[in-house]
Amino acid sequence: MHKGLHRARIGVRKAGVDYFRGDGSDRFALAALLLAIPAIAAGTLWRPEWLAPTALVLPVIAGGLLLRPANLLVLYGASAAALVVESALFGPYDEGPDRITPGTVLVVASVGFFGLLIAQFRSRVGVPWRRGGTMLFDLRERIRVQSSLPKLPPGWHHEMALRPAGGQSFSGDFVVASRTHGGHILEVVLTDVSGKGMDAASRALLLSGAFGGLLGSLPPHGFLPAANGYLLRQDWAEGFATSIHLVLDLESGDYELLSAGHLPALQLSAGSGRWEEKSGEGPLLGVYDGAQFDPVKGTLRPGDVLMLFTDGLVESSERDIAEGIDRLTGEADRYVTSGFAGAAWHLIEAVAKDVNDDRALLLICRDA
Repeated sequence: MHKGLHRARIGVRKAGVDYFRGDGSDRFALAALLLAIPAIAAGTLWRPEWLAPTALVLPVIAGGLLLRPANLLVLYGASAAALVVESALFGPYDEGPDRITPGTVLVVASVGFFGLLIAQFRSRVGVPWRRGGTMLFDLRERIRVQSSLPKLPPGWHHEMALRPAGGQSFSGDFVVASRTHGGHILEVVLTDVSGKGMDAASRALLLSGAFGGLLGSLPPHGFLPAANGYLLRQDWAEGFATSIHLVLDLESGDYELLSAGHLPALQLSAGSGRWEEKSGEGPLLGVYDGAQFDPVKGTLRPGDVLMLFTDGLVESSERDIAEGIDRLTGEADRYVTSGFAGAAWHLIEAVAKDVNDDRALLLICRDA
């Protein structure tokens, strides 16, 4: 008896976990909703002024979210039978209020039709509604974690901000970074996938995982050619991306920038207080095979700042890229004397707050 109770307890627990995850049977939900239908019908017959005939849409809506299409049809049959019974007991709808009118039938049928569409979509995708929100949350967190930069040694700090288009949670801009060669080399890749927001989020997630695996596994000059080959193998209809790859020596401050059709980086020289564009040469990723990416070299001295950004920050229908860069550097000049702590988010707010495009900004600062 003890073993039997233990097996029953484990079985109930497993069934509950599977149902929460969306992997279990929907028989219990079907049974509960089938019992709810006669209860609602009885309440309508008893107190129609409190429980209107259209209350039958409640189990229909719940069924659209919980049941598989086959079981949903069973629920719809029970709901139709309840309407028939209510109509017979109430009498013709033109003989008084609280009757079953054609409008009542139309409302219940319309809700049932949309519930069936939802159930068929869930069945085709294979993601139950109870797991859909969890999956999207997990995807968003994975993108956020992959876009975090490693901790830098004393004398260095970074600021980064990502703002998806339209206030969404998913972006076509992403960052992958790694410290290699014993930790004294920082490699950062900022990528802008074609499209924006949710339209580009799935490709951005796939590419961020692939780029994160390539970064640090290849010599710095081999990263962009490998990323370009990966994009070409995907054979996407809209499969291009721009990318900029920073290879920074955290001991000397020397760096190389390799660009794949990306906007130039901007370097602030602490000595002159002026911003200078730094850009390598190279085509977009995913356009043609055998592309060459020529680096540009530079040095970050104490007090210098290197700014990497995507086109959503400086380009819009109202201004071209040159004007956007001028505005960005003008706003960034305000932080030269006070320091750039927290400046990335504020710069996006100042120059591209209401732009309907993904925006990313990264600042690498060497302390004076």
